Amino acid sequence: QVQLVESGGGLVAPGGSLTLSCSSSEFVLSNYWIHWVRQAPGKQREFVAGITFRGTSTHYSPSSKGRFTISRDNGKNTVYLQMNGLKPEDTAVYYCAADSRLKRSATAEFQIWGQGTQVTVSS
Repeated sequence: QVQLVESGGGLVAPGGSLTLSCSSSEFVLSNYWIHWVRQAPGKQREFVAGITFRGTSTHYSPSSKGRFTISRDNGKNTVYLQMNGLKPEDTAVYYCAADSRLKRSATAEFQIWGQGTQVTVSS
């Protein structure tokens, strides 16, 4: 059951930028670790980034570190993923997911999911 809402996906040229947002009208996101995970067609789901309850610590995959930034505004009940220097291999459906702890495994199950937003990087 989808309980988080992602937005901000779209088509962008290589080298471009996008900012994804994740919010909820049902849950207080500051009670959870928030993750961004992605899944490309025919590929395994992949952890992208995660952020602690108050945003004091962030974690990134090797492929996203240095290009992506995860942040949160608990006052707006929203988590963001700023993506710079996008590459064609970043093309995927991006999901936000909430849990009581950090989960980096590709097979992790999360307590709360969003419906996903498509990011396509192409010229």
